[in-house]
Amino acid sequence: MKTIDELLSEGVAGKRVFVRADLNVPLDGTTITDDGRIRAVLPTVKALAQAGARVIVASHLGRPKGAPDPVFSLAPAAARLGELLGADVAFAEDTVGESAESTVAGLADGQVAVIENLRFNVGETSKDDAERAAFADRLAGLADVYVGDGFGAVHRKHASVFDLPKRLPHYAGYLIATEVGVLKKLTDDVQRPYVVALGGAKVSDKLAVIDQLLGKADRLLIGGGMAYTFLKAQGHEVGISLLQEDQIPAVKEYIERAEKNGVELVLPVDVLVSREFPDLKTKAPANPTTVASDAIPADQEGLDIGPETRKLYASKLADAATVFWNGPMGVFEHPDYAEGTKAVAQALVDSPGFTVVGGGDSAAAVRTLGFDEKAFGHISTGGGASLEYLEGKTLPGLAALED
Repeated sequence: MKTIDELLSEGVAGKRVFVRADLNVPLDGTTITDDGRIRAVLPTVKALAQAGARVIVASHLGRPKGAPDPVFSLAPAAARLGELLGADVAFAEDTVGESAESTVAGLADGQVAVIENLRFNVGETSKDDAERAAFADRLAGLADVYVGDGFGAVHRKHASVFDLPKRLPHYAGYLIATEVGVLKKLTDDVQRPYVVALGGAKVSDKLAVIDQLLGKADRLLIGGGMAYTFLKAQGHEVGISLLQEDQIPAVKEYIERAEKNGVELVLPVDVLVSREFPDLKTKAPANPTTVASDAIPADQEGLDIGPETRKLYASKLADAATVFWNGPMGVFEHPDYAEGTKAVAQALVDSPGFTVVGGGDSAAAVRTLGFDEKAFGHISTGGGASLEYLEGKTLPGLAALED
């Protein structure tokens, strides 16, 4: 795929450059609680603006129902982008309507605008090719060139990700180029030992990537809510812990295949349990107890890996040459259940190998728990996209940029 450096070498002064970013940031009302994804697109936006382009930044935010919804407005993200750029950023109150057209028309060379949430138009996410194409045609009318830099959305066959690049000269931004380069280190040229730590709530979300990793990773550490389906598959009581019983047959097969393939599959040896899920708003003390992972009381729920598992996982990560981590080890949003996730993050920081935090809740946890982002080899902006790449899937947004 062509990169932004090639575009810059061709000259962009006076050109309208559409940057498909990922500004899908978490909000508390109108307050951004984690601006990592906005900061991730800064190098691309800055380079284009400094070269004299008229930059149009577009993104989705949340899951609106194909119509304007103030709860999902990109206005806070546009304001934060302006603060980080140290320059005024214009904001269009629609996607392809009068506001977008006049805002783009009013840009001078080197100026930046953000248009409203792309998902306010039903054509963005439509499964109907014609409906998506019609929206892409209108977006194309706003610009001369397309730069894809929203890695967190490249696994979606959406108008601004898949259809629009086909209508304009297209290039990969710095973020996408970096993300793809990192993922190739996890698939094509892996330094070993290769250790993968997977957490999060549902084992079903990770089945396909586990299937692939059983032929590639040397060691697989399982935590988070998905661990209890593995423990149940081994015949252990898991109480009222998160459990996907319909996935037990698949998990049993993976446990057997891991042993057959020589992949070390590591499960929790102890967990923190409680009768009640913690209050994430008040952060009131939860007072959990620690039990062996094969002795979870029938009326209690596992909510984090225990202290012995933390030590075990740290030791299993210590000699890794390559580490990929996706998914928290517990309910990290509550201080009583954050230690497992913190221990895995610290193990990555301490590792001499190449460490990748696979986006989503893992990236949020790293920032929430106060870690220096520079202490990791790479923090991805796209958890779902990273997993689908590792699964071996063709990602529509990358395929469109390669054409």
